[in-house]
Amino acid sequence: MIDDIFGDDFEDDDILKVEETYTRSSWKKTLIVFALFAAVMAFAVAAITIGAASSFGAMEALETVLSKFLPIGEPSPFVQLIVLQLRLPRIIMAIITGVSLGVAGAVMQGVLRNPMVSPYTLGLSSGAACGAAIAIVLGVGIFGSGRYIIIVNAFFFSLFTMALVYGISRIRGTSVETLILAGVAMSYLFSAVISSLKYFSGNEALREVVFWLMGGLYTTKWENVVFLMPIVLAFTLLLVRYSWDMNAMSAGEEVASSLGINVNKVRIICLTLASILTASVIAFTGIIGFIGLVSPHVCRLIIGSDHRYLIPASGLAGALVLLVSDTACRTMIQPTEIPVGIVTSFIGVPFFLYLLVRRKRRWWQ
Repeated sequence: MIDDIFGDDFEDDDILKVEETYTRSSWKKTLIVFALFAAVMAFAVAAITIGAASSFGAMEALETVLSKFLPIGEPSPFVQLIVLQLRLPRIIMAIITGVSLGVAGAVMQGVLRNPMVSPYTLGLSSGAACGAAIAIVLGVGIFGSGRYIIIVNAFFFSLFTMALVYGISRIRGTSVETLILAGVAMSYLFSAVISSLKYFSGNEALREVVFWLMGGLYTTKWENVVFLMPIVLAFTLLLVRYSWDMNAMSAGEEVASSLGINVNKVRIICLTLASILTASVIAFTGIIGFIGLVSPHVCRLIIGSDHRYLIPASGLAGALVLLVSDTACRTMIQPTEIPVGIVTSFIGVPFFLYLLVRRKRRWWQ
């Protein structure tokens, strides 16, 4: 295969050097991905023991978790309550949400070839927020009322926003610039709707809307985790399957088309999958900004632009950032806690400004 690519101008020694360099680079990137996975798991174990009630250690917490699967004794009811019902589902939810936002951000930046793109900047988060605000203030749901009215509204409004943004961009030939600008415009529109709802709402509804907009994992239950985990895993694997196509598209649409890739088809499939992935988690957690923007950039600096490694690395980096942020939120001013969306914004805004001011070269050249 390498002979076909380089032709007769390359000697056998040169080809061997290229293969050796490629193999070494691949191993390095694989090790980075595994290192990120190990870091997420290590901090997850540590996070179980961190909190207002911290009268037990990591080993006791681990034994409590394992006692549900192995006959290793009966832990105390207090530790079971803290670990299994309060902290563990929240930690897993932080990992799931971070993976979703990190993967979605990497995919959106890849298919649109724009380093400033994220689920937040394309209007998905604003759409979800508008749907949730309508459910909270007006009590109106897409499928009537009920226990999950806020979640259902947020999910479908988020997907509706992406469909609307893509439809607007089709008027001008599905250009990347039009797609991004349409997302920004829809964000402003939904922000105006949310502000109007907040202005006319009562005190209790206003408080609930504000808390939802700030994002948080404090309402996490096991049923949320069980519902989201297979969705996140399935859609992440589907997006990884398109990593070769995204690698080709990062070199330019002309190059990708010459390699037999239907650029518009791949773009709409990847954006749809990433939108569903994002909408699924933010419908439960509220608005958590900048994870989808920061994580792919950090990983691109470390691991490069090969989407076979960048997508899983971005997901794991997003999980680590969100897990650390959420742990800080619930421990900084015990026994109260700060909404995690505030902390991620404090992390993301400086990094976003750094990208605007300091980056002098484009990612894709």
